[in-house]
Amino acid sequence: MQTTTSPPAPVTGDARVVIDDTGDARVVIDDDATPIVRLLGRTLRDSFRTGHAVDALERLSGSVAVRSHNTPQAATVVVGDGAATVTGGVTGGTDAALVVDLDSRVAVVASDGDPLLAEAVRQALYPQPPAWRDAAARFWDLTRGIRGIPDVLVAVALGPDGPEEAHFGAGPDTYRIVGSADQLAGVFTGADYLLSALEHGLRVQGTLSQLSVMTAASWKVRFDV
Repeated sequence: MQTTTSPPAPVTGDARVVIDDTGDARVVIDDDATPIVRLLGRTLRDSFRTGHAVDALERLSGSVAVRSHNTPQAATVVVGDGAATVTGGVTGGTDAALVVDLDSRVAVVASDGDPLLAEAVRQALYPQPPAWRDAAARFWDLTRGIRGIPDVLVAVALGPDGPEEAHFGAGPDTYRIVGSADQLAGVFTGADYLLSALEHGLRVQGTLSQLSVMTAASWKVRFDV
């Protein structure tokens, strides 16, 4: 679902506007953003782009503190008029608070404060992954210019009907990633760390040098850098 809303007010100082694929300014993050700010900003951008949880965000406004469940990382998400601003740290009071597992697709561990606002932001921070082929195609478009990236990316989805393959690029240098459709979508969208996914059953075929480059590509997509 696509929605039409007014963009957030112009931002001054050390912040930058992230433009989604429809051309609307929907997410604003710190210019010198910390990893948690970049991760939350990218996740919210995915939600706005796909229309996930946007209805609730258009009806509500307020600020939500988001804290990592196992690290000191924290950020503040301010929503209103179908847009969001993400800044590093938490200063002063907020309308709601979420404690999240950043390594598990920003899954909420605990919440407090305004229940409707907390739930709306929780949903927006947990968008449904796209089809694995679409995720792989977008990953390739975003990362193909990285120095040392393999000529060809082969994604293999394992399912009950057997493996399905998708090929991107052309040339002799090939890198293969094999896993379930959900694992592939998670890595290709940046929802999951590549190295963490390897610990949970994802498989790759390539050189250590290629793994290093693909890890960098995974971070680029995850943190929108």
